[in-house]
Amino acid sequence: MNTLLKSVTIVNGSTKNLHLKKRDILIKNGVIEAIETSIEPTGKIKVIDITNLHVSIGWFDSGVSFGEPGYEERETIENGLLTAAKSGFTDIILNTCSHPTPDSSSDIVYLKNAAKDQLTSLYPLGNLTVKGDGEALAELYDMKNAGALGFYDYKHPISNANLFKIALQYAQNFEGLVFSFPMDKSISGKGIVNEGIISTKLGLKGIPALAEELQIARDLFILEYTGGKLFIPTISTANSVKLIAEAKKKGLEVYCSVAAHNLSITDDELQEFDTQFKVMPPLRTSLDIKALKKGVENGTIDLVTSDHTPLNIELKHVEFDNADYGSIGLESAFGLVNELLGTEETIALLTKGRSIFGIETPKLEVGEIANLTLFTPDEAYEFSENHIYSSSKNSIALGKNMKGKVIGTIANNQLVVNQ
Repeated sequence: MNTLLKSVTIVNGSTKNLHLKKRDILIKNGVIEAIETSIEPTGKIKVIDITNLHVSIGWFDSGVSFGEPGYEERETIENGLLTAAKSGFTDIILNTCSHPTPDSSSDIVYLKNAAKDQLTSLYPLGNLTVKGDGEALAELYDMKNAGALGFYDYKHPISNANLFKIALQYAQNFEGLVFSFPMDKSISGKGIVNEGIISTKLGLKGIPALAEELQIARDLFILEYTGGKLFIPTISTANSVKLIAEAKKKGLEVYCSVAAHNLSITDDELQEFDTQFKVMPPLRTSLDIKALKKGVENGTIDLVTSDHTPLNIELKHVEFDNADYGSIGLESAFGLVNELLGTEETIALLTKGRSIFGIETPKLEVGEIANLTLFTPDEAYEFSENHIYSSSKNSIALGKNMKGKVIGTIANNQLVVNQ
């Protein structure tokens, strides 16, 4: 694959003297061969010359779900990775959201083999417990050796505090990363949306912020006792940010993420009982969003994730109480966050975090393997089904104002261009 990028603005290049500079970039056989003020095309080469084209190292998403194996009608691994590539992501962490869920080394090998030879690289997680039922630890060490980058019972909290303690202690023997979904089920009960003015007005059972914060507080106390590495995915409340900030000040090795929709959309959207807005954790208030945004800006929150969760249409087109939680998010993540935070901060967020999982961070330098995302940062538009590449169409972002579009990606000696 030989490609010439003409007059592209480099954002957050590892070579800082190129940051926000316009350059031509020549890529041959998947390697960056030259970065110059001007390069003339020679031989058989694809030239990409688009007004206001920007480039950064490839984006990274720490929380993506597909369907395969078991729910291929929602999303296959192949189309899911193509969707990720078209959305700007060259590396993704795959959640344990399949049937069966991966809780053995052979499951991890299957997932890695299914993702071979794709532009976007897939890094699987394995279950923390057998079948994700929270009763007994899965084969953590074997899965780690097979390529699992962490252990997570997807969206299921570990209610057994002693089991969680043992998991953190055991995983330290091989630098394992333990995930814990922040939700105390004894507090959340049968709640389905954020507990507050909106839930009371609509007559919907609420999930208090306390349910998330109590679980986080418990997990952090145990982490302080055991040591180890803990990842708390998709936090959503102001006090969660405060608790994690305090833990980091103590020197605990704790990381966390926030979903792009929790960072930008409030529970005010529930007024029409639209099931697209039924997500987990639930949409919270404007005060929570303010705190989450501050947590992102000061580094308390390590990562912004799409929390991409494809679902069959029949799981969403039902009464609100009966609808499943989740929204696709790969296609809309950049537009939502860029609209909220601006280009430089957005790209910094979307390109950070690989080191948490032991993934090598790409470099935008001559001689390095090309792992790049191409985008235009300023185009304003309304997100619609025309912008969806996923097999499933359950998007929380439909009708939302976006800023910036992904043009394509380059990685693994492959190129995907959206236009």
